[in-house]
Amino acid sequence: MSSSMSLVLNISLSPANRRAVAKDPVNWAVAPRACLGEVASAPGLSNDLSISQTKTAQIIADEKKFLVGTYARSPVVFARGKGCKLYDIEGREYLDLTAGIAVNSLGHCDPDVVATIKEQVELLTHVSNVFHTEPPVVLAKRLISSSFADRVFFCNSGTEANEGAIKFSRKFQRKSHPDIQDPPVNFIAFSNCFHGRTMGAVALTSKEHYRLPFDPVMPGVTFCEYGDTKATVDLIQTGKFAAVFVEPVQGEGGILGATKSFLQSLRAACDESGCVLVFDEVQCGLGRTGHLWAHEAYDVYPDIMTVAKPLAAGLPIGAILTTDRIAAAIDPGDHGSTFAGNPLVCSTAITVFDKISNPSFLTSVSEKGQYFKQLLAQKLKGNSHVKEIRGFGLLIGIELDVPASPLVSACLQSGLLVLTAGKGNVIRVVPPLIISKEELEQAAEILVSCLPALDAPSNS
Repeated sequence: MSSSMSLVLNISLSPANRRAVAKDPVNWAVAPRACLGEVASAPGLSNDLSISQTKTAQIIADEKKFLVGTYARSPVVFARGKGCKLYDIEGREYLDLTAGIAVNSLGHCDPDVVATIKEQVELLTHVSNVFHTEPPVVLAKRLISSSFADRVFFCNSGTEANEGAIKFSRKFQRKSHPDIQDPPVNFIAFSNCFHGRTMGAVALTSKEHYRLPFDPVMPGVTFCEYGDTKATVDLIQTGKFAAVFVEPVQGEGGILGATKSFLQSLRAACDESGCVLVFDEVQCGLGRTGHLWAHEAYDVYPDIMTVAKPLAAGLPIGAILTTDRIAAAIDPGDHGSTFAGNPLVCSTAITVFDKISNPSFLTSVSEKGQYFKQLLAQKLKGNSHVKEIRGFGLLIGIELDVPASPLVSACLQSGLLVLTAGKGNVIRVVPPLIISKEELEQAAEILVSCLPALDAPSNS
């Protein structure tokens, strides 16, 4: 009997038997009774028997039962990917303009990345940071030679990188003010920003719905309006702030870019006051904007930069890049991670970095980003809901005057994957950086065909 026909029964099982059911639902399946309504169905999918018996529905129902409900996932289960295409468990093809939220910059299953992982996993995957290995040293040299930085600290995610930057900034201030009992410990962040979900990083994140359920979060954070030079500089000059955290281009915030004068003013104020300037390039860095690092377009350089998302093609990695001046304040034992900088992840990151940092690759990102913005402007011209098309390289936003989720859902049904951003009214486009112009044209056609979803009564 198919496991998709097993029913949800209110019976008491021991923990061991519950684990057995989860591992082998086919052999634990119960003969169906007449009431088909007892078959578990996935949220957002039809209760029709032909739909509820699909493997997709079964997996979604099991996930709802066994996983903590922290995600509002789309009703699709992906099984494999290649290039800019994903394929769900039922065999349907999708054009991916999400790249795992700006992670899979080389697309899915890049052959060089796959070869690197296969080779390294047969040699050594992890020994911890009690011992030396070569790949993190090689990767650190690559990052340093291509940036302002003198030193690198590896971690496992973007939020961890920002947590580390919080600690580095405070420790630097303590070392810089040895005769002061209360050195600067506060932080400045900005409207529409996103820096992560752990307790320090979420305290730096402006959207209240990320923070308020977990109050009290880390105190001492002041939010300024993104781009308000005078208010921010006035705060920095008080001397009470350990660091300023800013995204040169805000992704989650709605694809909003800083001005050169704004970042220059932050740099000057931080230099004058001794405040640390932190650029969060977790989403906008490593080629996404057509520059290797987003801040290069502004000719303004930070004291600390945090990076993560695309660096290891989906394997967990984050990094803090900083100067010798900041790093000198950090002593052995001040910070650390069990998994960070392991040979498998760092070997993969070296392969990714070498491909993305190629100047011709970066030029192609800029060209394709400009082409797609022009194409969208042409295709979406005259639509009353489209307020603005903006972006940098292949980090593009389409701002609407209505919620974007109906359009995202319609695109999903039509085989196109896009994201939202801002206040839910921005379509966020962050495709693999290898995407072709033909695929961008296909994406534009699907977007146009799905625009009527914005006029549905539920979206008025």
